Amino acid sequence: MKTSTLLVVVLVLTTGCVTLEPRALGALRETAAGTPPLQGLPAVSSNETTRREVASGGTATRGPPTCGGQAVPAGWPDFSAGGEELLAPFLTCTSPAGFVALQEGVDMPRLVEALDEWRAVRLGALGPVREDAAHLLQRKRAAFLVSATERHGLMHAEVFALFVLHSAHDDEVDEVLRLLAREKRLGQTLALMPAVREELKARGLPLSDYPERAERAGDVLRGLGRAARDALSTSQTSDGLRYMNLSARRAQLPPPYQQALHEVERALAERHFSAGSVALGGFDAMTFGVPLGFYYLVAGTGHGAYSLSQGQYEQATRELAPAMLLGALYAGGKGLRAQSEARGAPSAGLGGARGLGLSEPRLAALTEMARQLEARLGVDGLRALARDIRASREAGRFVAVGGVDAALALRQARGDVARARAMMSKARPGATGSSGMSTPKGAGAAEHAGGLASLVDERVGLTREVVEARLALVEFESAGPRLPRDVAVLEKQRPSLEALPPGAEGNPRWGEYVGYFEKRLREIEEGRAVEGPLRWEAYERMRGWFARGLAFERLMLEVLRADAKLPPTERRFFGDFDQPRIETYVGVWKPGTGLRYADILVIETGKPAGWPPRVETFSFKSRNLSPLKENALKAQMIEDAREALRKYGETLDIRRPSLKPLFRQGSQVPVARVRLIYEGGELKPKDVGVLKKAVDATKAAVPGVEVLFQ
Repeated sequence: MKTSTLLVVVLVLTTGCVTLEPRALGALRETAAGTPPLQGLPAVSSNETTRREVASGGTATRGPPTCGGQAVPAGWPDFSAGGEELLAPFLTCTSPAGFVALQEGVDMPRLVEALDEWRAVRLGALGPVREDAAHLLQRKRAAFLVSATERHGLMHAEVFALFVLHSAHDDEVDEVLRLLAREKRLGQTLALMPAVREELKARGLPLSDYPERAERAGDVLRGLGRAARDALSTSQTSDGLRYMNLSARRAQLPPPYQQALHEVERALAERHFSAGSVALGGFDAMTFGVPLGFYYLVAGTGHGAYSLSQGQYEQATRELAPAMLLGALYAGGKGLRAQSEARGAPSAGLGGARGLGLSEPRLAALTEMARQLEARLGVDGLRALARDIRASREAGRFVAVGGVDAALALRQARGDVARARAMMSKARPGATGSSGMSTPKGAGAAEHAGGLASLVDERVGLTREVVEARLALVEFESAGPRLPRDVAVLEKQRPSLEALPPGAEGNPRWGEYVGYFEKRLREIEEGRAVEGPLRWEAYERMRGWFARGLAFERLMLEVLRADAKLPPTERRFFGDFDQPRIETYVGVWKPGTGLRYADILVIETGKPAGWPPRVETFSFKSRNLSPLKENALKAQMIEDAREALRKYGETLDIRRPSLKPLFRQGSQVPVARVRLIYEGGELKPKDVGVLKKAVDATKAAVPGVEVLFQ
């Protein structure tokens, strides 16, 4: 009889407020209503864990894995260690992009399996977990919702349940609901939580769409087992342990959820369950409507808790709306971290008593990123982007990895990730910088949306650092009109994201130009710049031709790779090679020209050991030669050939470390031939006779350089 009484008491305590909704939980529900909850997703073209050997012209080499500027402990991940040690490095990440990058090279299914349910939930709130571990994460989330309800009671569990829902994508929530329904757990957990039911309904996932399976004989035994656990939990020892567990978990929640749990405990202590007894004013303002944002807005403390000062709440809520915050966090990625660090923001750390809140520089960087997105998409576009990111883990990961360009492509594709990916990889008319000519096949559509990230293709060696270095050279050599190298004049003509000049409306490269102008102004102030910045029209023209040139290079790479696979007698380019090895964007150095990146460097690997390998280089040009007369055409082509020979011919110092074993006689390598290949089509002179004369004149004037058109 005594046991029965205890069971009744437990049931009353854990279900007595099922039909009543404390305002703390109501506020939690409102947090995500109409605004996308953050859960994490997308991978890195801008990888925070990658170091580049740019100075030596090498390909990407990975140093020790890092996140948020913090190196992971030696030997991580050690699956025999405790769960917190496995999770800790992820807590140092400062963006969803960094979180995604840290997962590369890690056995994520094994790592998620090694985490307990609560740590798996915390991992999922940091960003998009890799696809091969995602289903395991959803199972752990579902199991956590069940165990939290049993262990902590419905009122406490409802706060944790809202945290899980707010930090998960819609497709992930759908999977969790299906798992619970399949195990006949919805009616015992989420269905008894009013705030959760309303949250799910607002997101288009009403519980009525998830009917539970029919009753089974085993369900009776399962119910008896739960009743026994509930009875045991009423013992003083069990209550103490359970409260310690609850307190530890509460400390690892974002502050608004901690406050909600505090109000729940106060209401339970007072045994007063009216809706007016639990209040949490300003919850929406404190979370900005995006709970996941806390993990990337603050620095970590040793125990994994997070905090923000009240003053920072006030400033952030004035400047940031939920959709802007989500877009900035996901699309900002590495760039956001770089901005904040450049301004002196501390990065998150694992240990010690750092406990620092959101710094002013980091807040300013986040705000600036949000404003840039708003300038490109508008307020309605940002809200739609936030919904796109919330809709699926795949969409979130896509934006986290691709940054601003991926965000723009996703919005243009109306949230269709497959279509957005295609837009990032296929050609699109009008993406050149000068005459409105079509972009050659292979140019990314996102380039039309602007942004250097769209030009990066690490599969062919075109890393972010290589793109930036090459663009800097092109800008330096550009003959376009420039502003004077005068700080006072530049300050007066300083561009801004808000004031667009005529013709720049809707052009995403305007934001890039503003950043370029600011950087050049700083260089001039510090005495490091030789020339003033290009004027906007000249920059846009230069930038467009630069993108077109890279697209042509990618196209030629495919042509050359196909040629290398043919029998030697059928090859157009590699007839002099037995086994040509094609390397892209290789760093080469010459005393007169310094470090350059050869478009293509080809090495013979089929000769016996001891033979000096044959080396040839290719230089590609996207230049509009069609309007030039005969003499002007000859002069331009001879100048181009001499430049190619000067930069990529004669003798080169190969700076890529991975290639040095091929050159046993040293990295100083003679180049047998340089091929200068022009983009054809509409850029090619129409008069065949004039063109032939120009080609012949070039070959005669610059021996060692072969001139071709593609």
